Amino acid sequence: MPTFTIATRESRLALWQAEHVKALLERSGASVSLLGMTTKGDQILDRSLSKVGGKGLFVKELEIALEEGRADLAVHSLKDVPMELPEGFVLACVMEREDPRDAWVSSNYASVMDLPQGAVVGTSSLRRVALLRAMRPDLKIEPLRGNLDTRLRKLDDGLYDGIVLAAAGLKRLGLASRIRAVFEPEQMLPAAGQGALGIEIRADRTDVHGALAHLVHQPTWLAVCAERAVSRMMGGSCSMPLAAYATFTGDELHIRAAWGDAEGVQPVVYADATGLARDAAAATVLGEQVARALQAAVSALSS
Repeated sequence: MPTFTIATRESRLALWQAEHVKALLERSGASVSLLGMTTKGDQILDRSLSKVGGKGLFVKELEIALEEGRADLAVHSLKDVPMELPEGFVLACVMEREDPRDAWVSSNYASVMDLPQGAVVGTSSLRRVALLRAMRPDLKIEPLRGNLDTRLRKLDDGLYDGIVLAAAGLKRLGLASRIRAVFEPEQMLPAAGQGALGIEIRADRTDVHGALAHLVHQPTWLAVCAERAVSRMMGGSCSMPLAAYATFTGDELHIRAAWGDAEGVQPVVYADATGLARDAAAATVLGEQVARALQAAVSALSS
């Protein structure tokens, strides 16, 4: 019987995700335990991620556990995983995506468009800030950090008129009833990898790679390959207001990306492409094509 240890953050959502992978691996005959950890991203809550080190703050401690052999795999929300992994680590598995959309959560207002002028909305995502400003330039957008329960508590305490969260996290924790509305991708394009779970391992752990093979969801894998290619080519990090979202129609993958200005000075620009993507290499090429078009559109704004 193979025995694995999963490194995970200790937030309720992260533990749900790790328990989900644990159950699937146990169903295939493995013995699995969890190693809960607190990351720097969980500890630094008074500043935006873009100012203190970015997405890597949520994964570094987990990677150290993998490197030291204290854990065999790490389960991540894929949108939190840096576009470039450290040498010696690989993304071994991307699982079937949950709802990739953003959710509007509010005690008093059914949608963003129902808010009174100057209302306060909470989010620390520069992507969401830029897209919200494009929809409602009059809103006052305030930082919102912390795990999902902390964010909801801050809303319930009256600090915000509404907040924007990932629909996937709310649904996974049985909190779908808190969602007043979802933003369709045409309104608010999701972040690269949003709604998908990624499993990171050491590159030399072929045994773990093999054990995860049956958890891979190929359409999600190819879609996020294209999305992450856009972000990687754009220098993607949480310090850039960037969105990228890909979906299949038959054999064709359609990817759309957006770049916005968190200050609301420049308009949001979009680029998209459609093509066959039967493997990760083809999906990556399609994403890079969209990134080049987006770069050209951004350059045109400042010329």
